[in-house]
Amino acid sequence: MLPTDGYLLDNRRAEAGERFAALATLFDPSTFRHLERCGVGPGWRCWEVGAGGTSVISWLAKKVGPTGKVVATDIDTAWISSAARPPVEVRRHDVATDDPPEEGFDLVHARLVLLHVPDRERALRSMVRALRPGGRLLIEDADPGLQPLPCPDAHGPEQHLADRLRQAVRRLLGDRGADLAYGRTLPRLLREAGLRHVEADGYFPVASPACDTLESATVRLVRDALVKAGLATDEEIDRHLANIATGTLDLATAPMISAWGRTA
Repeated sequence: MLPTDGYLLDNRRAEAGERFAALATLFDPSTFRHLERCGVGPGWRCWEVGAGGTSVISWLAKKVGPTGKVVATDIDTAWISSAARPPVEVRRHDVATDDPPEEGFDLVHARLVLLHVPDRERALRSMVRALRPGGRLLIEDADPGLQPLPCPDAHGPEQHLADRLRQAVRRLLGDRGADLAYGRTLPRLLREAGLRHVEADGYFPVASPACDTLESATVRLVRDALVKAGLATDEEIDRHLANIATGTLDLATAPMISAWGRTA
């Protein structure tokens, strides 16, 4: 991720915990399905990049068992430190600038990380280099450009306000170097990195209570930046948060593209 002082979605804030919980509810079923397909099992050595929360780490730890290892890294380990017990090892690490924590992993996985990384190309090369021969790489990232509306059924003023504020948030992300069309490039990038048997799919939830939680936490997290940039007023943000609380906006997330492949 970007350095903490440049990353719009500051993980030091309390709202970050709400976001991690909502993202786990929304995307863990899809992620776990892909990890099962990769064949994760006893004795595997796994690297979870930019872990954020603990749900994927905990799932991997159960799968690899006492003979395996899960290295969980992030630039800020505050939210994952509680998971630091065998077979999990937690390390502070910046995938954009640091060398891999070690090499010879059976699996490397990153979810909703690389679109925020300034040097995505270097980060991807680092993850590929960390794999053993025959190792699996699973990258999952958002592509807001594929489905840019938080309210696909924009039938009223509440939905139009939500759409306008989401566009404002994405403008701020883009200004900080996020690639909002990154997800769709993953199959090509994995092939260009030398991986074989590359496949991908896409997934985005609509009208889940966790979508409401994610939207509310995100808006509160970036509120000051939106107002400072002149992209929204406090009154508009308060109105949007009140609209979310009604549970009637039928909010959607950006599509998450999952791409996977293996080394030769």
